[in-house]
Amino acid sequence: MNSPDFVSHLLAALIYAVVGIVILVLGFVLVDRLTPGSMWQELMEKQNVALGVAMAGIAIGLSIVIAAAIV
Repeated sequence: MNSPDFVSHLLAALIYAVVGIVILVLGFVLVDRLTPGSMWQELMEKQNVALGVAMAGIAIGLSIVIAAAIV
C-alpha cells in the first residue's frame, strides 16, 4: 500500500468517525429535548435502569442509521 494513500484513508476514517459521533450526540440532545423531564437527571440521580436500557437502544439505532448514511 502506498503511504500517501494510507494517510488519506486514515484521515477520511477519522473525519467520518468525528462526524458520526457529533451526529450521535446531537441525536441524543434532540431526544432529550423532545421528551419530558431530564434524561440525564433520571439516569444519574434516580438510577433509572429502564431509561438506561432505552438510551442504549436509541444509541444503537442512531449508530446504525448514521453508519448507513455515511457509507
